[in-house]
Amino acid sequence: MTDLAKFADDVAESRSYLLRFARLQLRNDAWAEDVVAETMLAALEKPQSFGGRSSLRTWLVGILKFKIIDCLRANSREVASSVNTDEDAELEDLLFVPDGHFRGDTYDWPNPEQTLNSKQFLEVLDVCINQMPPTMGRVFLMREWMEFSTDEICKELQITSSNAWVLLHRARLRLRECLQLKWFGNGPAKTST
Repeated sequence: MTDLAKFADDVAESRSYLLRFARLQLRNDAWAEDVVAETMLAALEKPQSFGGRSSLRTWLVGILKFKIIDCLRANSREVASSVNTDEDAELEDLLFVPDGHFRGDTYDWPNPEQTLNSKQFLEVLDVCINQMPPTMGRVFLMREWMEFSTDEICKELQITSSNAWVLLHRARLRLRECLQLKWFGNGPAKTST
């Protein structure tokens, strides 16, 4: 097998990972399929661009990020905005006491690098992010996974910076609650009556 054929096989093996990443960000299967296909095509057209300074998957995700940005820009009018403030208020009441301190026990979080490399954890994280309202999940992924600045997020989604920060805050709360339920098995923090 030639080096070029092995490279093509390695790129093809990354497809499912890239597709999962794209679906999390775009929340649209057709768009995700398109950007992954464009990413793989770009990689296969210029294999010499991969210098081996990072893993192949990291390099492909770098290309994918730019394809996702292009897709978001091209389809910005189709981005839906929905924020359920009643549900968020309930979540905040569950997690915080009235003076703003965290309600409940602190948790011993495992080593972050080991956890992120766990396939099971990534599957649970995927479920948790997919349970968020679309705009909230998109803002979270743009900020934390794709490393967009707040200004870039606001421009792409046509929201205010205060709205972006509120969405990020709520997304982190929901993610924490979801991970406590589905990953750590601790259940929600109990309210005292």
